[in-house]
Amino acid sequence: MKIIGIAASLHAGSFINKLLDAAGGELPLGVDFAVWPGLGEIPPYARGPVPASAGELIGLVASSDAVLLTAPEHSLLPAELMYALDWLSARDRLSGKHVAVISASARACGAMWAQAELYKHLQAAGAVVMGDELVISPACPHFDEDGHLTDPALRAQVRAVIGRLCPAEVMEPALSL
Repeated sequence: MKIIGIAASLHAGSFINKLLDAAGGELPLGVDFAVWPGLGEIPPYARGPVPASAGELIGLVASSDAVLLTAPEHSLLPAELMYALDWLSARDRLSGKHVAVISASARACGAMWAQAELYKHLQAAGAVVMGDELVISPACPHFDEDGHLTDPALRAQVRAVIGRLCPAEVMEPALSL
């Protein structure tokens, strides 16, 4: 199984990027996980030739089994993320694709708003969307020195999302450890 990760943040080292990397570390053995770092380079959708950055994303998503997105806590998602979804939608690469969204927020409603906005775009593109709203403060330390999640409850929430994204035959060996 192959999963592509996309962080809806343009800031290297942001909480959302760290959360995506940590979530990727929770995937079962045998799942190929790659983070697409090109969000900041994606142009607005336009008819005609596909720009290199959009073509790279389209190819990665087409060759994957699923997508794992992390979203910021506010409903104003980066324009570049909307551009990426527009390119994928126009090339019908999200139709039927399983997409998990994890959003984090210090406020209970922040993650909910971000996911609601993102779900609208993903579902309009035909994606099978699932996810979880993690109410955690980006200001608190949630990662160890290796980038792994330290809070067992948070790890359980992330694994629950992954459990819905990965087929049962992939999940069983890893979660029984």
